[in-house]
Amino acid sequence: MSEKFDAIIAKKDEAAQFMLDEITHICKDMPKRDPGSDGERIACEYMAEQMKEFGCERADVESFKENPGSFYGWIHISFTLAFLAVICFFQNIQILTIIFLVGALLLALLQFGMYKKVVDFMFPEKTGTNVTAIKSCTGEVKRRIFFNGHPDAAWEWPANYLGGGVLFEGLIIVSAAGVVGYLVLAIIALVNGGLTDQLGLIGKWFFLFFPFWIYMFFMWNRNRVVDGANDNLSGCYMGIAILKYMKEQGIELENTEVGVILSGSEEAGLRGAKAWCEAHKGEFDDVPTFIYSYDTIHDPKYLLTNYRDLNATVKADKDVSDLFMEAAAELDIKCSKGMVPPLGGATDNAAFAQAGFRSTGITGLNHKLENYYHTRRDSYDNMDLKGLGDCFAVSVRVLDKFDQGAKQ
Repeated sequence: MSEKFDAIIAKKDEAAQFMLDEITHICKDMPKRDPGSDGERIACEYMAEQMKEFGCERADVESFKENPGSFYGWIHISFTLAFLAVICFFQNIQILTIIFLVGALLLALLQFGMYKKVVDFMFPEKTGTNVTAIKSCTGEVKRRIFFNGHPDAAWEWPANYLGGGVLFEGLIIVSAAGVVGYLVLAIIALVNGGLTDQLGLIGKWFFLFFPFWIYMFFMWNRNRVVDGANDNLSGCYMGIAILKYMKEQGIELENTEVGVILSGSEEAGLRGAKAWCEAHKGEFDDVPTFIYSYDTIHDPKYLLTNYRDLNATVKADKDVSDLFMEAAAELDIKCSKGMVPPLGGATDNAAFAQAGFRSTGITGLNHKLENYYHTRRDSYDNMDLKGLGDCFAVSVRVLDKFDQGAKQ
């Protein structure tokens, strides 16, 4: 069977062009795809129909309930608490200052740092969309592999036009430092029995943090949704392209099921992947099942297997990760070991791994985020065909090796 897979790998440039053409079509001809939107659903339905054409007997479009506004909406809550805490600080009500600031920090840690649903109930409910597509094998199922991407697109991050992720992350760090600074002052004042002139003077100097706090209320533009061509239609079409070229080459696997998961609303805190894990709990425990979660496949020099995810707090499956690295090495395609770093967010791999699935996250971007990330520059005219083609080739080799029993 490897010869047929080799023939697919040889078509990596053609496959990259197919992906670009389809991504261009979705970006130009379909509605914007913010989490829980009609655009997300329409794109999912379109891709599900494609996968049926490419040999999937099953391509289920699934819905789930979510509150996507919470993923950034918590920021308004946290920094409102911070401003209230400052008022209490100068009114010498230090216990309230501490309560407000600890609440603000805990909310940031849980809602963003760990992607928990702490304040979701406070935001409007919407309906997100997932797709589960599976191409059956001809004989007994002995193993299963899923290729995953998220079809939704992000709200615009204006600061990234100026300095990319370095400026964006810097603004967050400085804002958080101001919150922690006032918390330390409040604790000292409480221990000392009240606000002293010196502490009050330092507190006034901390007014310098206020512009950064105000910025946080406008960190994202909720009125503009970017195209999300790289982030993350590129990830969606990685698996779809594999199905297409398997069909063209007449490849029918005897013991390996090949599937694609489109997990919606990743930009709202992995909500689609989390919903998928709940809906399919225990369904794929019958045989070894690997999930490869792709996110922002752009620059070939940054092709990366992420051994840790969700701000570096969640471990990916080592065997699943190693198989991708070995496949890249066989093809002499540059791929590095890495992780999604603190303040780097997450890929949907984090939700799969937390739910007990064997998965890893594959990215193709500089984790020191560049100015196309979550901006209008993330469009179909700013994609890298070599980045798409290299990742496609490695993924096909992964399937080939997995079908032969590797890492199971």
